[in-house]
Amino acid sequence: MTAEFAVTLPAVLLLLAMLLAGSAAGITQLRLEDAARAGARALARGEDPAAVDGIVRKLAGPSASSAVASGGEWMSVTVSDRVAGPVGRMVPWTLTARAEARSETAASAPSPDAAQPAQAVPAGRGSTDGQFL
Repeated sequence: MTAEFAVTLPAVLLLLAMLLAGSAAGITQLRLEDAARAGARALARGEDPAAVDGIVRKLAGPSASSAVASGGEWMSVTVSDRVAGPVGRMVPWTLTARAEARSETAASAPSPDAAQPAQAVPAGRGSTDGQFL
């Protein structure tokens, strides 16, 4: 073993550990985002909070914690969990994701504005496929 190899080996191992920790954090964040989104959709459909917690734990993992909040017609689900792996055990690295969805039960009730017909947009105005004309 040469001296150069002995000096660079710890730096390479540290870089590899940081890469693996970042990957674990990214995967954990994606799981939390998916779980929060699915939980918010279920809550908006009218599922009870216990069922929403089951959906969240199924997608995010059994160690994830979730909080459900509703304010008016908007429902939100917040999901938190620690990063998995050796880095997550050594460093208290907790990630959080939050998703909101409009209540479908509140949206199905007729609103005061529902009696008024929608006004037509004049030709040449409005947006099409995300492009403004």
